[in-house]
Amino acid sequence: MLDFAAIAAAHERIAPRIVRTPTIPCAALSQISGADIWLKLENLQAISSFKERGAANKLALLTPEERARGVIAVSAGNHAQGVARHAALLGINATIVMPRFTPTAKVERTRGWGARVVTEGEDFTEASLLADEIRKRENLVLVHPFNDPAVMAGQGTFAIELLEDTPELDALVVPIGGGGLISGTAVAAAHLRPGLPVWGVQVESYASLAGFPDESVPTLGGSTVAEGIAVARLGDLCIAALRPHLTGVLVVSELQVESAIALLAENAKQVSEGAGAAALAAVLAYPEHFRGRRVALPVSGGNIGVRILANTLLRALRRDGRLLSLILQIPDRPGVLADISTRIGDLGGNIIEVSHQRLFAAPSVQTAELEIMIEARDSAHADEIETELRAHYTLTRG
Repeated sequence: MLDFAAIAAAHERIAPRIVRTPTIPCAALSQISGADIWLKLENLQAISSFKERGAANKLALLTPEERARGVIAVSAGNHAQGVARHAALLGINATIVMPRFTPTAKVERTRGWGARVVTEGEDFTEASLLADEIRKRENLVLVHPFNDPAVMAGQGTFAIELLEDTPELDALVVPIGGGGLISGTAVAAAHLRPGLPVWGVQVESYASLAGFPDESVPTLGGSTVAEGIAVARLGDLCIAALRPHLTGVLVVSELQVESAIALLAENAKQVSEGAGAAALAAVLAYPEHFRGRRVALPVSGGNIGVRILANTLLRALRRDGRLLSLILQIPDRPGVLADISTRIGDLGGNIIEVSHQRLFAAPSVQTAELEIMIEARDSAHADEIETELRAHYTLTRG
């Protein structure tokens, strides 16, 4: 079983090799949520994820014989980079098996730390089977992403730093994937701040602990923007360690995670992957647990693709009514485009994009179809612009 002594020893052991990330108050998110929000910025680690902690501790504990054999890990992202980086720092040969669907950027970053990368398997399960074959054939040491006491202890060092750097807290909110971070956090918090509520967060398609404290339930699975916590079942060692200390589990939707990513970017100026934004999503989705209280949560990782981040921000703007997409049927005559742009400009709207189609989309040869994207201040402003245009043209929302 994981205990605080192991976490404290890990804290001393890995301190020279990781970043002691800051914990900061965020006034903007506090105003939005009604809670006093403190963020632990694990996205500032060298690999932009807390996963570096567990990998650093596990590798530092290997015997000379195990280091000489080399290590192997299975991961589609952050754990892969953590193992690769710390293996390189210790002069250990590392093999990382990644599923074929893994984004090229993550594969190249892992390879950039000096690891041998094997991309095989349609998913984590298939990649794990191949990794086991390679491990046995080459006599390598497995570095599990979560279900390992040394990894769990390393992740728990996050909580030691956070609790040293914050005033008295009313709650900790931590994402749950395989269980390494939440188990280490729960054990450390129980020792350092007895009675401090520790809430776990899962995304709805991987909510194996939705019925906590009852037993785990089967999950739906599938794609999620919070792929870092897309784990069907927690490690048995992890759940045994966290069960006595966990206050409860909060389940959030895809849209709530997307909104949290956008809020972190716009209001906290922090780039977060989906899993890293899950805790904020929970604070916003369950205000009855946190309103008026001092709450700490991790931005646990910042490895999000640029395209995914851009699309997430644009989708959030559309949901907030600040990005208005309209399709207008307009007469095909001079001056119409100028009239439309003038009406939008007079109301303070900003035209982002225009598409003008005469040949195929328009219902008549005498008309044209105009698709226009407009930036507005808020949903009320967007409605004002739409009402003005609707009074003069036939239109629908895009």
